[in-house]
Amino acid sequence: MGSKSVIIRYVQNQISHNCHSSPLSKFRNLSQGILDSSKLHDFSCIHKSTHLRYICITKGLVLNIHPQTEHKSLNQQPILKKTNDTSTCTSNSLKELSLCTGKMTQKVLYNNIVEDFPEGIQMAFAYGSGVFQPYSLQETGNMLDFIFVVDKPKKWHSQNLERHPHHYSFLKKFGPHTVARIQERYGAGIYFNALVPMHGHLIKYGVISTARLITDLLDWESLYISGRLHKPVSLIILPTNEDLITAMKVNLRSAVHAALLLLPDMFTEEQLYTTITSLSYAGDFRMGIAEDNNQACSLISNIVKPSLPFFRRMYGPILREEEHVTWWQNEGQFEQALTFHSRHHHLKCLPGQVLYGLLMHKFQIGVFPDLEEIIKRHAYDSECGKHVANSLRHIVKKSSAIQILKGALTLGFSKSLRYALNNILKKIRSI
Repeated sequence: MGSKSVIIRYVQNQISHNCHSSPLSKFRNLSQGILDSSKLHDFSCIHKSTHLRYICITKGLVLNIHPQTEHKSLNQQPILKKTNDTSTCTSNSLKELSLCTGKMTQKVLYNNIVEDFPEGIQMAFAYGSGVFQPYSLQETGNMLDFIFVVDKPKKWHSQNLERHPHHYSFLKKFGPHTVARIQERYGAGIYFNALVPMHGHLIKYGVISTARLITDLLDWESLYISGRLHKPVSLIILPTNEDLITAMKVNLRSAVHAALLLLPDMFTEEQLYTTITSLSYAGDFRMGIAEDNNQACSLISNIVKPSLPFFRRMYGPILREEEHVTWWQNEGQFEQALTFHSRHHHLKCLPGQVLYGLLMHKFQIGVFPDLEEIIKRHAYDSECGKHVANSLRHIVKKSSAIQILKGALTLGFSKSLRYALNNILKKIRSI
């Protein structure tokens, strides 16, 4: 067995050992009652470390179902908090992407778009600048980005080709089998259709299988969709697959461990979220015009600054439980000890693909050391963060390059050119 498979199997075993199953069935039963009695406006879930928090937003009522610890009984009563503060649902608090809800016009638009696609979508979310700035929805030229997660790509593409053949490039002539094969076999395991007019807007949507997404979330195989899920996204269809839910929680926790290895002993909350956001951008060919470091920082800052409350909601519980970090929340400051023990702790929690990159750095090809030996060698190294950054850069560089080539096939020449020009103009405007 090769070293890469050993590392990934080890990480998956660690995940299955440390992560408990979610209280999904409990939530399902409770939320059904709410839906029947409270005229629920919106609901979505936030995945946090080793537990879930489900937030249901009704008129004036916020219901938090939040197991405080993993071992507490699920029979405990949920916390009901009556509030007159409707800021969660107002446009002021949602000039950026919210994990909880969105402006009514935005929410209806997203739902209408997703409903136009075939059944079988297990999870759907919107991301990108069109989501971070809901008021820009009035600009019909601003493209909206979606990801659809499906269990059976071939079946789903077959139905979508019948319903929306104009979404596809010349590849539609080869049928759903070829489309699904290109999706699964190359790049990040995702198939994009872009510059698609729907409901008065241009949209781009990517289709990925549930199994492939789970692998990327756990192992950071490509850091393509897992990287997008490091940042706030607007969930449209909530996942019910418990393996997927667990993988999403692990992905957030992995992002914290990786970021802490890259950060100094003292740093701000904004620096932390900026580092987390940059994990999936370093080495990305799609940054194109932002190769200059200042421009790249500006692009990432435009993602983080407007969305600090949502980053805090995603990562706050993980950070409060992290024993190697002290968080002064009122000051927005962190302090961590840069010791062998802290580095060893974070390294053990990194995804398998990152550890494989560290193996390649410290050992010659053909040498298969014990995983613990790899971790120890890097934990003793004060330059450990640089090696982690290089491993991440290699993952992103490879997957983004293949995805660009794949995009030329899935979009076709004319759409690829228009899409590239669109991206360049968007980056120029954002700098």
